[in-house]
Amino acid sequence: MATLAMQTDAVLPAEGTVRVGGGVHQSGESLVATKAGVVRRGPSGALWVSAAQHRYIPSVNDAVVGVITQRHSENYTVDIFGPWPALLPSLAFEGVARRNRPNLKIGDVVYCRVEEAARDVDPMLTCVDATGKAAGFGPLQGGTLFSVSTQHARRLSAGPAFLGVLGRTLKFEMAVGANGRVWVNAAAEAVIALVQRLCRDTEGVPDAEAQAMAETAVGAKYLAAMR
Repeated sequence: MATLAMQTDAVLPAEGTVRVGGGVHQSGESLVATKAGVVRRGPSGALWVSAAQHRYIPSVNDAVVGVITQRHSENYTVDIFGPWPALLPSLAFEGVARRNRPNLKIGDVVYCRVEEAARDVDPMLTCVDATGKAAGFGPLQGGTLFSVSTQHARRLSAGPAFLGVLGRTLKFEMAVGANGRVWVNAAAEAVIALVQRLCRDTEGVPDAEAQAMAETAVGAKYLAAMR
């Protein structure tokens, strides 16, 4: 079970073999945290500390996952979990004109690109890439939305090996935002839950350890019928 630790806190487990990972330092017979965060332990004994999440600061061309919070005549207000709410013009979608604008509702999840960002000004979003194509941006239907640190979000966006293990075995959709929000959808709720759990549990875990965790998870008998 994950626990919180402050810098210099002792983190040695009560039992079992331990392999020292990131954020942990061996001092004599003790293991201490080198940074504040969540203490995690992998199935093969790896022990590491995941740093606390940093606040997201929007940057131009960031891909973000946000939630519609207000509807206006010409745009939507979107919570991208940063210092300021963002604006998404109702025409900022591929092939959209005034007569066929999307009808997004409060609470809808959207995958967007930051088009404009400046200090003390609400960021401007779009649901097209630099060439005007959707390129995966737009409303995200169904699924679940959860948070990870912005650092881990960058890692997930790069396509780590453990996601490859899941993708070769399970069918699911995923959108990762630079703002630390991740959306996952699949036909089976168990698959959604598994992907969400692994995305969170692999934070700060070395790639080889994360891959082993994914292989163990997809090899579980209760998922055999979903593959």
